[in-house]
Amino acid sequence: MSLLLTSKTLHTATLSTLYSKITIPHSRIFQKFLAHIVAHPALGTIVRRLDFCHFNPAQLFSTAAERSQAKNLTSTTLAQCLELTPYLQEFLAQEYIDDDLDAHVLHKLFLGLPRLQAVDFCGCSSAAFKDSFTAALNTTWPTQLSVTRLSLHKCLTLPSGVFETILPRLPNLTHLDVAGTRITDKALHSIPPTARISHLNIAKCKLLSARMVIDFIANHPAVGSRLTFLSLASDARSHQLLDVDEVTELISVLPKTLKSLSLKGNKMDKSTIKLLLPLTKHLEELALGRGLKLEFINKLFVPDQSLGVEAQLAWVPHTLKYLDLSDFWSSEMDLSFLFGSSCAILKKFSEPLEVVEVADDVSRRLGKSPATTARAGWRTSECGSRTWLVRLPSGDSGEDSPRDDGSRYWKMGAESWGMRKIPVAKAEVGGMYGSFMFGRKL
Repeated sequence: MSLLLTSKTLHTATLSTLYSKITIPHSRIFQKFLAHIVAHPALGTIVRRLDFCHFNPAQLFSTAAERSQAKNLTSTTLAQCLELTPYLQEFLAQEYIDDDLDAHVLHKLFLGLPRLQAVDFCGCSSAAFKDSFTAALNTTWPTQLSVTRLSLHKCLTLPSGVFETILPRLPNLTHLDVAGTRITDKALHSIPPTARISHLNIAKCKLLSARMVIDFIANHPAVGSRLTFLSLASDARSHQLLDVDEVTELISVLPKTLKSLSLKGNKMDKSTIKLLLPLTKHLEELALGRGLKLEFINKLFVPDQSLGVEAQLAWVPHTLKYLDLSDFWSSEMDLSFLFGSSCAILKKFSEPLEVVEVADDVSRRLGKSPATTARAGWRTSECGSRTWLVRLPSGDSGEDSPRDDGSRYWKMGAESWGMRKIPVAKAEVGGMYGSFMFGRKL
């Protein structure tokens, strides 16, 4: 704040820093911000991002009634804020404010902000939010929208018509996260051919069919050879998108640009590993499905001993940093083999592999013998409902081997492995987004 008084040049630069990216942790901060731009409308023209991912009403109010009575953040004040920020480019919401996203606010977001590029409604699933979205769609919409990065992650209640209305109007779409939603085959294939999708999350979308998903990835012009992140994950306890033959067909059409692939919950067998082997030469994250054994997975990390000497010498090492084995439930995870001498997964030479995710019941078994894990050069790490094995630094002090923090251009600020949610803005991940991205199973 002192820099504002230093000089005209620093005053301008400081204002841009203060107001271009606004983070709202609770409603009193929002009320204070709104009062500033009402009094000084020029400040509102600086704003490019409104970020509610850290918003937590419990910081100020113990009940929803108290929050409503304070009238700091309501659909009315939010609409007023959007009117005063005409050059907004990114709007990041989440489930704690879904009741405040009424039809007028949604209409303003999609139709009244011509520079808006990124919208995130992560976890918004209240009945009021569903009704507001439906009402907003009852008006006449233009044929094209400016949004290029859209997240409706876990918007469980939105009807299929929402996706069938919005997706055809996104000609420049690059990031799409509709995990856990009611998106249909029709909506997915309605994405304009001019889109350039690099990030696609359709995990746990039970209304999608395997045939149409494979056809979309293989043939739709919007996908092409630019796909970087792809999640087709499902919960094997309740739903399976792909069987063995369909997994085989899918793998054959995946581009070499892919860095992260999740096939969790889908059916696999021994033959799948041979098909996955070429992908491990450019993938950094891989989530495996059901029906495999550790002996099969071992072949991703060491040459097949049945190959000749020349073939083994010519074998190209993998690029995997993260391996998701959480579909191996306790009865299927042979820990004696995993920590044994014949398994390559946890060995030093399996680097650059650094993180292996395991199921809950496997985690409990590992917790009974932490010394075994430490002797193998690994430790357990937990966040929310997920557990990972993380490779320990080499050397006695652990300081001689700099660690890869997991940051990549395609993660847009995330610094951990195995994200479940696609980010739509370049920012440090935290708050509710951190929970959905790294703290939840799927």
